[in-house]
Amino acid sequence: MEVLKEYSQALEKQLQTAVGVKEPVQLYEPIHYIISLGGKRLRPILTLLTCDFFGTDFNKAMNAALAVELFHNFSLIHDDIMDDAPLRRSKQTVHEKWDLNTGILSGDAMLILAYQLFEEYEAPLFQELAKLFSKTALEVCEGQQYDVDFETRDDVTLSEYIQMIDYKTAVLLGAAMKMGAIVANASEGCKDAIYAFGRNLGIAFQLQDDYLDVFGNPKTFGKQPGGDIITNKKTFLYLTAVSLSVASEAEALQHLYSISPADPSDKIETVKGIFEISGAAEAIQKEIEIYTNKAYEVLETIQLSEEKKQTLRAFGDWLMQRTV
Repeated sequence: MEVLKEYSQALEKQLQTAVGVKEPVQLYEPIHYIISLGGKRLRPILTLLTCDFFGTDFNKAMNAALAVELFHNFSLIHDDIMDDAPLRRSKQTVHEKWDLNTGILSGDAMLILAYQLFEEYEAPLFQELAKLFSKTALEVCEGQQYDVDFETRDDVTLSEYIQMIDYKTAVLLGAAMKMGAIVANASEGCKDAIYAFGRNLGIAFQLQDDYLDVFGNPKTFGKQPGGDIITNKKTFLYLTAVSLSVASEAEALQHLYSISPADPSDKIETVKGIFEISGAAEAIQKEIEIYTNKAYEVLETIQLSEEKKQTLRAFGDWLMQRTV
């Protein structure tokens, strides 16, 4: 989106100095590497945009935005280790390029660097930002644990799955926007509302990510095609397909999610077919729309100009139409 370019360019410039390579190189080079892979940078950009929209120079929120981006990438390094993922943004994951120990330690360092960035703010602002950051970081860890737990459970419900992606993904997007509002000294009502807006949009974003993992173009999506199917993740698509399928197809799907063939291509194609025939592919699109609309409903309560609200709606629409 054109409106995001100014924030994006300012963020990239600051990131280059925030994650420079220094001694010991083996610790800092992987940090620089994963940051240099790029990505959408949506969360920190939203921190800057929110600060700006509430009437404060967005550069005042830069350290908070950098902290959000460092934390997000820390979580990606560790997620990739836990998922044994070979690719991140079409490039080798950190633990594949180096090794497991380097991935763990460099990830830990990123988390500490993220906290250090809040130290630049005065005490009351530091306290409010750090409190939100700590709460969010713990929720992300809880979401990741739910994700791991679901791998060995056969009774995961859709509501549990939504809670998992809410914690693992959506709370950080909501917190990123609220941090911008905190730096801008917005009212408590506006802080809470922009958080709810971001959180609902975050759930829709993750559902879209789940959809693209299966049906997206691997050339643009940047991850291993069908990664969730290969690792037998019980996503919204899987849970919905099991509930909507006839008994024979549901059993076939459950069987496919109990095996890990050396060549997963046939498994991926079969599962994709079941997702489509069962109506799960259509159902997830409707769910994405539901959470996007929830975000827009909250947006109406925020004290912003209609022009700025329209920009945020356009951002939401753009986010849900993405292919990457």
